[in-house]
Amino acid sequence: MARFNKIGLFAAPALALVSLSGCATGFKADVARFQQLPAPAGQSYTIVADDPRLAGGLEFAHYADLVGARLAQTGYVAASDPARADLIVRVAYDVDNGREKVRSTGFGGGYGGGWGPWGGGFGGRWGRPWGYGFYDPWLFGGAGYNDVSSYTVYTSDLSMKIDRAADNRRLFEGKASAQSLSNKLTYLVPNLIDVMFTNFPGQSGESVKVTLPPEKKG
Repeated sequence: MARFNKIGLFAAPALALVSLSGCATGFKADVARFQQLPAPAGQSYTIVADDPRLAGGLEFAHYADLVGARLAQTGYVAASDPARADLIVRVAYDVDNGREKVRSTGFGGGYGGGWGPWGGGFGGRWGRPWGYGFYDPWLFGGAGYNDVSSYTVYTSDLSMKIDRAADNRRLFEGKASAQSLSNKLTYLVPNLIDVMFTNFPGQSGESVKVTLPPEKKG
């Protein structure tokens, strides 16, 4: 029982380290865009939900305001009357239920067996000093040990389409997606909007990778 307790005490900080390091690294986002937009010259726009489930909600209205602010910075103007807008901007976003991933810290093997990133253990001759991945035959009982933890990775998406209102001709299609340890839309969507408008409208057919900052803890 004493041996088990020691393993638990050793594994707990290792798991905490894995968890904290994952939360501090941020995540990468990809954006693909196809466009035939004319140069901005004060064209008016209105923003609508491309997913009926999002329409009419305060949450969508908040993100629509963020998109509108970026369009205004580009040179477009919010339509005073949505029915008479030059451009219809369709926005949708989502995050999935996540999928589990497994990570091992690299502890393993046995006395004289493979362990850590170097392998070989102590080689039966104490040929290397202990360090990351060290093996202690008293602590682990000579049976080998692997510290394995699991975590959830979520995939989030933001899509934006722009149609010319006069004839419904599609002028822009863009999709941004990211994988992260967070499933909070209040964190994900604003960042994905930033990605979408990086060098907007971009070269048609281009794909851009962007590293987003880690989630702020509050």
